[in-house]
Amino acid sequence: MSSRIALVDANNFYVSCERVFDPRLEGRPVVVLSNNDGCVVSRSEEAKALGVRMGVPFFEVRALVGSRGLVWLSSNYALYGDISARMMELLGEFAPRREVYSIDECFLDFSGVVIDSSKLGPAIRDRILRFLGLPACVGFGASKTLAKLANHVAKSRRECRGVFDWDALPPAQADSVMDSIDIGEVWGVGRRLAPELAAMGLHSALDLKRAPPKLMRRRHSVIIERTVAELNGVPCIGLEESALREGQVIATRSFGRPVTAMAELREAVSSYVIRAAERMRAQHCICSRISVYVDTGKYRGGHGDGDRYRRSVEVPLTVASDDTRRLIAAAMHGLALIHRPGLRYKKAGVCLGGLRPAAAPQGDLFAGYERQRSTRLMATLDCINSTWGMNTASFAGAGIEQPWRMQSARRSPRYTTRWDELPVVR
Repeated sequence: MSSRIALVDANNFYVSCERVFDPRLEGRPVVVLSNNDGCVVSRSEEAKALGVRMGVPFFEVRALVGSRGLVWLSSNYALYGDISARMMELLGEFAPRREVYSIDECFLDFSGVVIDSSKLGPAIRDRILRFLGLPACVGFGASKTLAKLANHVAKSRRECRGVFDWDALPPAQADSVMDSIDIGEVWGVGRRLAPELAAMGLHSALDLKRAPPKLMRRRHSVIIERTVAELNGVPCIGLEESALREGQVIATRSFGRPVTAMAELREAVSSYVIRAAERMRAQHCICSRISVYVDTGKYRGGHGDGDRYRRSVEVPLTVASDDTRRLIAAAMHGLALIHRPGLRYKKAGVCLGGLRPAAAPQGDLFAGYERQRSTRLMATLDCINSTWGMNTASFAGAGIEQPWRMQSARRSPRYTTRWDELPVVR
């Protein structure tokens, strides 16, 4: 039986999450800003109609707050992450296999299953809307690339009512729709490669579908050759059920103000390690190395010159681990190697690499009992924090006041993950 893939995507995800708990935002132009309230990372349809572009610095559109009633909010990642987890769990009930592609996107694999997309698509949208309050679109295709492109059609064409299936159209009509889609909208092409393909006379998704695969491989890469095959309904990109596709977990944040003291920098990096380790353990993995990086931003400050200081270092672990204590110790060693006193740091982060399943750890003749104690301790910490809220139990090295934390002047309550911020119905 032929391959059948669906891509489910929640519309304007961050804004939609905010509207679930604040109905006053419905029908109003709303934007959600990035770390430190810097740039626009999510827009309502009303904000898009005002010409607000994705990624635009907020100061460039701040005037719309007074003149056009634009509402702006700080990012609330705890809320978005929790609602995303609920959405992905809900979608898992519809298909034998799934791939969580991003915080608001999920591939569903119906290969080997007889489905009626005209009924299943609306059913998925209705379930997400009724259970979570999120509007969503569903695209069906014979490959992941076609499903992704179908989702774009479902989202951009009102007559589709949020659902589109390539197989529901005759081949000539499907090609006509594909011909109307800019080549830059094809998954894997994007803005960087689109100009190069345009120079070859390829402007639409249909042009790329009809391009000679071997020629595309010679001039570009095997990835584009696979994209051409996928546009022709030949699956080349398999479903990856692990969320750790890249084999790493990254935690990074910009600081709310420049950090100069080493003590504060150590606190910040420790807090990022704690968060990354929690995420890694949630995927039942351990890591064999940790990278630390620091960045002063455009100007380093403190030395009278404008050179940017941006450094990273990778610290290997003697034994792969998921123990936050060991990871913090390794990160502190790395930080000491790249830290330069007197600079004004704007950002720092950590990356856990060399991931492998925790069920098959590297052997250590002398650490069997210690490994068991570590596993129980980390499980206890994760249980406490998942039950009572993030950072209920943490490490002293991450600090208490944390004055370096990023700015979030208008962050909504963490309605679903903090007992003291639960919504109240009057």
